[in-house]
Amino acid sequence: MREPRVAITMGDPAGIGPELCLRLFTPEAPTRLHDLTVFGSREVLDRVARATGLPGAGHVRDLGPVENLRPGVSSPLQARAAIDYLEAAVDATLDGEFDALVTCPIHKESLRASGIQYPGHTELLVAKTGAPHHCMMLTSPALTCSLVTAHLPLREVPRQLSTGRIVEVVSLTNRAMARFHGRTPRLAVLGLNPHAGEHGIFGEEEERFITPAIHLAREEGIDLDGPLPPDTAFIDSKRSNIDAYVCMYHDQGLIPLKTLAFDEGVNVTLGLPMVRTSVDHGTAFDIAWQGIARPASLYAAVNLAIRLVEGGR
Repeated sequence: MREPRVAITMGDPAGIGPELCLRLFTPEAPTRLHDLTVFGSREVLDRVARATGLPGAGHVRDLGPVENLRPGVSSPLQARAAIDYLEAAVDATLDGEFDALVTCPIHKESLRASGIQYPGHTELLVAKTGAPHHCMMLTSPALTCSLVTAHLPLREVPRQLSTGRIVEVVSLTNRAMARFHGRTPRLAVLGLNPHAGEHGIFGEEEERFITPAIHLAREEGIDLDGPLPPDTAFIDSKRSNIDAYVCMYHDQGLIPLKTLAFDEGVNVTLGLPMVRTSVDHGTAFDIAWQGIARPASLYAAVNLAIRLVEGGR
């Protein structure tokens, strides 16, 4: 059986993405022997290699130079280039040229400045693939969290909650964790409000949406607990019995995950017609092209993508 073929997007060329891509091909990288192709700019990768002393990249799908590029400085041109890398890699993966897609970080403020309507990778991937059911999941050896809502202002979160959406995320998470572990997983659903609403005293979302969703998911045979008060849901004694948490908004899940496992976290988009993983961090413009970016999250993202491909064969 052949090695899975993995497309890697370089991300924002002014950030740490190019350096991370170069580190995939160093002798110490646990990914160096895999069949990897970087979608990005050969010129940028060569510049970063010279600046950092890293060896050059292996296979590169060269999409051309980036004009007026300055390391660590955001610009709409760079955001457009990052999206060009992503769209080319998605098309190649959907066409069967690659088995999985792994993405390096893009800069959301630059995306907006460039006129791109999507706030991040996840939303663009969903639109481009037409995936009807999807969610963002962050996973690590210490903790796994799926998100009912992702890149939204906090004030918008209650308006976007619904029983159907929560059941959708629970179901996607349950299938993913069963695939990861080869057994029936144990899930937990968080409340939105302090004390999980305290039966309506501190908010009504638990009674209106979250508890009904839990009942429906249990009727489907899913093993889950909740709604749990968010302030105690992640203590050691709870985490030891939970395979994954379903969280109502972005920071509710990502603060504990990145606190416990920043260097090992992987972003997975569930529900796409392809395997897609990503690093769990941003562009880190402040350390771009300096040779000090930590590649552990990208290594983990590549290795998880390969596991998922092999597990689906």
